[in-house]
Amino acid sequence: MPLVSSRELLERARKGRYAVGAFNADNMEMLQAIVEVAEEERAPVIVQVSEPTIRYAGLNMPAGMVRIAATAARVPVVLHLDHGTGLEQNVHALQAGFTSLMFDGSRLPYEENVAITRRVVRVARAASVPVEAELGRVLNNGATPREVAAAMTDPRQAADFVARTGCDSLAVAAGSVHAMTGSSAELDVDRLRAISRRVGIPLVLHGASGVTDASVLAAMAAGVCKVNVATYLKQGFVESLRAAMAAHPDEVDFRRLFAPAREAVKERLRVKMRLFGASGRANG
Repeated sequence: MPLVSSRELLERARKGRYAVGAFNADNMEMLQAIVEVAEEERAPVIVQVSEPTIRYAGLNMPAGMVRIAATAARVPVVLHLDHGTGLEQNVHALQAGFTSLMFDGSRLPYEENVAITRRVVRVARAASVPVEAELGRVLNNGATPREVAAAMTDPRQAADFVARTGCDSLAVAAGSVHAMTGSSAELDVDRLRAISRRVGIPLVLHGASGVTDASVLAAMAAGVCKVNVATYLKQGFVESLRAAMAAHPDEVDFRRLFAPAREAVKERLRVKMRLFGASGRANG
């Protein structure tokens, strides 16, 4: 089926109290795994193209691959720009056929974040494409607990931000960090609940690879409708690839090495889609 917008998927998830998984497709095998498991689980899915992937492969090639995969899929697939860096990149993503955008102004002063987010929303709205924004800052692995706490999203500021920008979903900082290789982080669920009450739009959890399952479920009950997972999948891919290379050191047909890595990613995807309650939700 054609690519779909994230707006309807996230609103349905919000009403149904589940979350849609958002998974980064860093190569063809990751993309194949994401779409295959979504079909097997009858789950809606958001395929993300991140800034590092764009630097590595450009914008149009990953977008084209996702478009082709979605056309053959029997479940709803969204093509989402992950951590877009500015208005220009979001415009390029629109032109490349993305059906969901993001501007991440979390590193900017508050008023500048508001101003640029509002401009991105205005441009995207003309094309009926939703925009995810970010407020507060999800730090990288290695940040201290004090740094993580200081970067968390303020509920009152979140309400002001959403009212002034008109964003469709909001990525918030509530205790997770990017690129964690173990699942030990606990979220500030009371904060998430307070933000959700004030903003009235779907919340997004970044850095979910490092969050405990119990905390993810609590976050979903508190208003999180989109959960981003990247490191957990890359970890599975690389671990399998290393094992295959160790077992077959003379193998030069990399497809034989990548195939088991793709299967390892599929099993991890299945675990997450079921955890998020997205399995069986392809038709709402």
